[in-house]
Amino acid sequence: MGDSTLRVGIVGCGARAPLARHAELPENDGIITAVCEPHPDALARVERQLRRNADQLAITATVAELIATGIDVAFVTSPDDTHAEVTCELLKAGIPVYLEKPLAITLEGATAILRTAYESGTRLYVGHNMRHMNVVRRMRELIQAGEIGEVKAIWCRHFVGSGGDFYFKDWHAEREHTTGLLLQKAAHDIDVMHWLAQAHTTEVVAMGGLTLYDQVASRADHNHELMGQWYSLSNWPPLSQTGLNPVIDVEDISMMLMRMNTGVFASYQQCHYTPDYWRNYTVIGTEGRLENFGDGEGGHISLWNTRTHYRPDGDVQYPIIGDAHGHGDADVLTVTEFFRFVRSGTPTDTNPLGAWYAVAAGICATDSLRNGSQPRQIPAVDPVLIDYFTAGQTQPPLAQ
Repeated sequence: MGDSTLRVGIVGCGARAPLARHAELPENDGIITAVCEPHPDALARVERQLRRNADQLAITATVAELIATGIDVAFVTSPDDTHAEVTCELLKAGIPVYLEKPLAITLEGATAILRTAYESGTRLYVGHNMRHMNVVRRMRELIQAGEIGEVKAIWCRHFVGSGGDFYFKDWHAEREHTTGLLLQKAAHDIDVMHWLAQAHTTEVVAMGGLTLYDQVASRADHNHELMGQWYSLSNWPPLSQTGLNPVIDVEDISMMLMRMNTGVFASYQQCHYTPDYWRNYTVIGTEGRLENFGDGEGGHISLWNTRTHYRPDGDVQYPIIGDAHGHGDADVLTVTEFFRFVRSGTPTDTNPLGAWYAVAAGICATDSLRNGSQPRQIPAVDPVLIDYFTAGQTQPPLAQ
């Protein structure tokens, strides 16, 4: 698209819409010109989330109207169950898309996005920003440097201390809109484990349930609020939460086991009512082990590579740099990577195929969890799509 300023459209002006503001950093040379937000509070949301006067932008109710404003690229930050339809419409119109994770909430929707990107030749970027978090990148560098030998197992524990605020007071609490939090929340960590292992899951089994938040009687409709308006560390202990979503049918604790195509074994555990909020990865290889303590600024990664007894500090420690307040630093890096990709096709560390593998594992694990913890096989992806996305979305000639 050359070096000219890119006109940016945003679909969905909710909790994740602010990441699109990074489009206007000097190095990205974008300008937000239009927002598609059908909510009655659209004007207020634009001003709150984008810090712009609504009269400076075109505000539309439909994606078709957004496209008609003449945007060059789009950010899709609308609710998860809209991702497939919205993204396919934009791709068919030739609008490159930054799609907030997860890719979609069904296998059919996720596959439709990949196929539409392939058939249209329009560039697709999925915002798995954790690939740009220092904790993940440093662990990957250590693995690739051979510090722990060949990876054999990865374990992830996710303490979602803000779960009651983030996921149980709005549409996230409903299967209809998310499938489940083992997809919506775990897609990040599944993708990270796949990236660290340089592999993808082929078989899953899971267990879990709704074990706490269904006991909270206080319910409310937060349709005219955004998460930042009800979030508070004083919402503790979890059973004292107020104003939960009227419908709650997703699990608040879940565990899954994964077998990857290379033989690597992995596990993931998620709880939405812990007092603390962080994620812990343990990577075990043939010659050592890595584990992070904290996942942002001030935390560290420990490496064990000599035989020992209990030694919590490990043999070497590596400080975690950046991401002091979550994945804000990584958001800047992913948006910048997206703009480079749109303009010049520069290879990216994120990959839509990786995003597909992450949601496929989460979807199949959720199905296992809800159906007697029976093992589930991950369906195969069309080899044409694998080749296309592995090659960085280089469009081959379509068959006539």
